[in-house]
Amino acid sequence: MVKDTPPRWDRRMQQRLARGEAAALGELYDRFASLVHSLAHRVLDDDESADQVTREVFGYVWENPDAYDPKQGSMRSWVAGLAHRQAVHRLREAASATVSAEELERKVRRASAAARADYIVTSMPAPLRAALELAYFQRRDYRQTAADLGVTEDEARRRLRLGLQLLSTANTRPVEGTSGYGRSL
Repeated sequence: MVKDTPPRWDRRMQQRLARGEAAALGELYDRFASLVHSLAHRVLDDDESADQVTREVFGYVWENPDAYDPKQGSMRSWVAGLAHRQAVHRLREAASATVSAEELERKVRRASAAARADYIVTSMPAPLRAALELAYFQRRDYRQTAADLGVTEDEARRRLRLGLQLLSTANTRPVEGTSGYGRSL
């Protein structure tokens, strides 16, 4: 498969949205609403605001299906980028009257890094995510993780190392598709 070729599902979804198929929007919502909401909540730390961002993102997708450029990445990345940009925009709007510009930028950077970390974790392969969840949330060491996953200790260490390497990029790299991707909301 050529790297620039988007998955078939993404191409079909864009075509269906462009034709105005309401069922396509429902399917897209079912697939990505929790991602959009969690990214927005991570940035805004408020359920009501995250709900609003979720509505705005899917409204934008419905009204602008051609804004998705398959050459720039997957539809998942595009939708995540829209959510992140809209949440940061709302955060800046809400905080501009109450905090200094420096405080606001620090808050945006922290929220963006947290949102990127969430995105990285939800996007990583299931075996890496499972190892990290066992080690972090259940406080398992690599031996216990290996036993719980039914893999060798070397494999458990490899999964934990790779997962942590991916997570370490959260502070340095933007979410795929968030930088200059398509039109903003």
